[in-house]
Amino acid sequence: MPRKKRVWFPNVFYNVSSHGIRHDKLFITESDYIMFFNILRQVHEDTPFEVSAYCLMSNHFHLQIRFPHCPISYVMGQLNKRYAHYFNKKYRFSGHVFDKRFYSSPINDLRGLLNVSSYFHNNPVKAKLSKNAQQYRWSSIHYFSPDYSKTLPPYMNISPILDIFPGPITAKKQQYLSWVENALIDDETEQRH
Repeated sequence: MPRKKRVWFPNVFYNVSSHGIRHDKLFITESDYIMFFNILRQVHEDTPFEVSAYCLMSNHFHLQIRFPHCPISYVMGQLNKRYAHYFNKKYRFSGHVFDKRFYSSPINDLRGLLNVSSYFHNNPVKAKLSKNAQQYRWSSIHYFSPDYSKTLPPYMNISPILDIFPGPITAKKQQYLSWVENALIDDETEQRH
């Protein structure tokens, strides 16, 4: 049976994730995370896209991403293919690095943007890799800090999330961080009941 063709909406953000085969690690050393971002930048140079949030875990990654110029399958195919080539060469492996096809689902409203991005940012806390979302190094949460003043990578665009909130940029960032923290509290409360 042929695979169902993915639907591409150019102006819609997608919740995208890829897992390591058999849930094996995709990122073993710090240099693997750094190389993933280098490849992300290279793919962006070839085919521009926008990432509003991300989180890299040891055996999978999440992207909240929009593809205005090219279908989702092409961009994700390039990203996963290039990373798999790097990974197999570095660790002298052969064969598949990623499990199945990547997961993708369109995010249809503003609340969805907030819920998906806060899920990404709270993922390391739920996995007990950090005490709070802002301590985890391999997610986009640090771009939302009011203290962050560096230039964002060319593929990052956090405005679609921040523009949901009123006020100046610092207030918007504070409100988003509160949203992420409250989402974690709500999840923990729900799990207890």
